[in-house]
Amino acid sequence: MTDRRTIVFFPEGAFGPTNNCVGIGNVLRARGHRVVFIVEESFAGRLAAQGFEERLMRLGPPPEVPEVPGQFWIDFIRDTAPVFRKPTIEQLGEFIAPTWTALCDGARYVELRLRAIFDEVRPDVIVEDNVVGFAAVVTAGRPWVRIVSCNPAEVKDTAIPPFSSGYPTTDQAGWPAFLDEVRLTHGELWSGFDAFMREQGAPGLTNGPLGPEFIHESPFLNLVLYPEEADYVRETSLGPTWHRLGSCVRSTPDAWHLPASLAPGASDRDGALLYLSLGSLGSADVALMQRLVDVLGRTHHRVIVSKGPLADQLRLPDNMAGEAFLPQPAIIPQVDLVITHGGNNTVTEALHHGKPMVILPLFWDQVDNAQRLDETGFGARLPAYGVDAGGLTGAIDRLLADRPLRARLAALSARLKANPGTLRAADLIERLARTGNPVTG
Repeated sequence: MTDRRTIVFFPEGAFGPTNNCVGIGNVLRARGHRVVFIVEESFAGRLAAQGFEERLMRLGPPPEVPEVPGQFWIDFIRDTAPVFRKPTIEQLGEFIAPTWTALCDGARYVELRLRAIFDEVRPDVIVEDNVVGFAAVVTAGRPWVRIVSCNPAEVKDTAIPPFSSGYPTTDQAGWPAFLDEVRLTHGELWSGFDAFMREQGAPGLTNGPLGPEFIHESPFLNLVLYPEEADYVRETSLGPTWHRLGSCVRSTPDAWHLPASLAPGASDRDGALLYLSLGSLGSADVALMQRLVDVLGRTHHRVIVSKGPLADQLRLPDNMAGEAFLPQPAIIPQVDLVITHGGNNTVTEALHHGKPMVILPLFWDQVDNAQRLDETGFGARLPAYGVDAGGLTGAIDRLLADRPLRARLAALSARLKANPGTLRAADLIERLARTGNPVTG
């Protein structure tokens, strides 16, 4: 390829953003471009095994004892799960602000390493999918792309509920108090991070009536990952460098075949085929997962379970099959309904394949996704720790019986598949790499 470009992806160290970037990266690599991933050391080898170049970094000092894969999340959910039972306004000081603090500390720690990587790789474009900004990206002298793979409420607007509130769009009564608490719990943190950005030569961050920003809008290209049918109606339209990816589902080489025990007619369980996944974090709460499994085990449905890092502690009845980790993109097309924590990746994948959802949110944008899907009718929001057996099974049966919903989802799925977000993103990034000019229109 005579017009080969070097494109660096820098996703947050979580499976959702990383998998989205992999989907786009696969398209660009197939077109002959050099694709490099900047990943945390805990991800070492994962992207290389898929044929990408890797550059490793850390967001904090190495531990004094060797890291056990998955142990961080196991410890995290053990210590944090009680906070997820509280109203979102109470989570701001106990969970959300500490999480932002850790993210900002990581951005400070990795600054010099990022600069060294960019100097060595010399990218034509840098693509980042993070919720916190990195001065090295903004000051690299290279065009850069911001991907928003959280709920669109991350990009603030007066007509959209505050990010991570999970509040309805139709009732703004609680919005002012939530934003007051955001300013109280995040103000000092934002001031310090804004000062750091300026010290590193980056533009300052904004802090307006809708709360503080911890990341810049790219002057070149911004991508938001959400289908229009489920998105909010904004008071102020996004600028010309903003483009929508309705979904961003990666292809997977991993085939997944339904176990014979769950095949139709294999047992007296003749119900729908369900997929249960609370993500790598939520599934580490074994008590929560076991309670859901036990409820679903008393139904006539068949269930595929993503068991998570403590898979050996989870007991599945005979109407279920599961593993610690499953190839989700290969499974969702086969099922009738998805039971999820509401992570953006799972939500957009389910919509891409036209599947209704029961959402049991825990934190962050999961509560926003749950509320928005409930409002638009694409799913049902239930309290993860408060739902009873009747509430869960009732929601499942109601969604499965909703024929108009099935038709809406089929139409949405057909539209998304006809215009894959991976191809659209690759086209836009490729255009930026070739011209170096803001991508508008």
